[in-house]
Amino acid sequence: MTIHFPFQNTYSALPANFFARVAPTPVVAPRLIRLNRPLAVQLGLDPDLLSTPEGAEILAGKQLPDGADPIAMAYAGHQFGHFVPQLGDGRAILLGEVIDKNGIRRDIQLKGSGPTPFSRRGDGRAALGPVLREYIVSEAMFALGIPTTRSLAAVVTGEPVMRETALPGAVLTRVAASHIRVGTFQFFAARGDTDGVRALADHVIARHYPELKDAAQPYHALLAGVVARQAALVARWLLVGFIHGVMNTDNTSISGETIDYGPCAFLDAYNPAQVFSSIDEMGRYAYANQPRIALWNLTRLAECLLPLFADEQEKAIEQAQTILGEFPEKFTAAYQAGLRAKVGLFTARDGDEALIQDLLDAMAKNAADFTLTFRHLGDAAAEDAADVRAQFTGPAAFDEWAARWRTRLALEPQSAAERRAAMSAVNPAFIPRNHRIEAVIAAAVNNDDYTPFEELLTVLAKPYEDQAQFAAYADPPLPEQMVTQTFCGT
Repeated sequence: MTIHFPFQNTYSALPANFFARVAPTPVVAPRLIRLNRPLAVQLGLDPDLLSTPEGAEILAGKQLPDGADPIAMAYAGHQFGHFVPQLGDGRAILLGEVIDKNGIRRDIQLKGSGPTPFSRRGDGRAALGPVLREYIVSEAMFALGIPTTRSLAAVVTGEPVMRETALPGAVLTRVAASHIRVGTFQFFAARGDTDGVRALADHVIARHYPELKDAAQPYHALLAGVVARQAALVARWLLVGFIHGVMNTDNTSISGETIDYGPCAFLDAYNPAQVFSSIDEMGRYAYANQPRIALWNLTRLAECLLPLFADEQEKAIEQAQTILGEFPEKFTAAYQAGLRAKVGLFTARDGDEALIQDLLDAMAKNAADFTLTFRHLGDAAAEDAADVRAQFTGPAAFDEWAARWRTRLALEPQSAAERRAAMSAVNPAFIPRNHRIEAVIAAAVNNDDYTPFEELLTVLAKPYEDQAQFAAYADPPLPEQMVTQTFCGT
């Protein structure tokens, strides 16, 4: 039986130094854990065929589908501020591109499919735990309405991978608008390959920013477009309490999607300095640092594009700085608009920003759960403040703030019911809590039990709905359940 993927491969038609052609390494006994059937249909694929043993072999890299042109992409990157001139897909292979039902080009990539020329002594494989984490969190982000790569399938390989101990091997099939990163531009810029930078920029404009093709200054417009998308993206992260955990330039997508879910996590108690990543010892990628790091990463992109801006470097730098200078305003506008919506304000007035910051300060001082505080705030707008008060170690801190908040709400015409409905649409009840993810991974790795995995995905598919039968999934961790560190998925 032949399983057909309607591939149209444009990246592999670029110059040979953009990638290495390499096939996935076959595995012994692939078994499908989960297929994202709605996503398969969206991509023009047959979910019934992909659910067969032959489908599992394709999703594990044991067989190649018709039309595949497998490649590992080259890129560089700043990792925790230190530049590495060659990274590349060390354990991921891009099978090809398809046009989805909305006419959008999507990459289909296997993660954990074996070594590539960029593996740097690694085995190119993935352990089951990180595959499940990325599947859960990326699909949760999609349901939350945040631009993200998606997960099409997870497969166990039947082979162990050796880390600190032997772990079950797995492969994730990842779908993205593309896998082009800031680090992809850095790869060519570091080599003085201006033609490569230009070819990549032209490809990105055609693929992600086609409206810029006829702009008077298309490369300036490209930088401005990436700045705008990253500003909006990071604002969305903060509004749901998401910490990427490893915002290296090679993990910053040019398309504006969230990419590379390694040591990511969601806040429980609100703490702007919160770090979960085990490798972020200095807190570089802490929750509240993410906007600043996004601008730092965008500045690295601007450096790569300077030769395309102007012949005179000083003029090019001045032009780039002007574009980068738009980031703080764009981020702040998106973030403050989101915060106003979270607290039930439909209009903007002087004093709103300070009022909301006072709430965040009180939450930080009183260890209030980020997600539940905002979720229950809608009830408090209707004078039922018991649940939101319970989030604060000192409820009087909320009471003092709430008196000023209700005075502000009185200046708007919406009813309490209208306000509560609007707040429920932007304040999720359910997020992928760290302790829940760890419990799912433990059940799968230790007992080959995927029931908790399936149930968690069911809950997270409807994050803004009150799901009474799954109410416990909204609860923060008990002290003994708290997760203090998350780890990269290598």
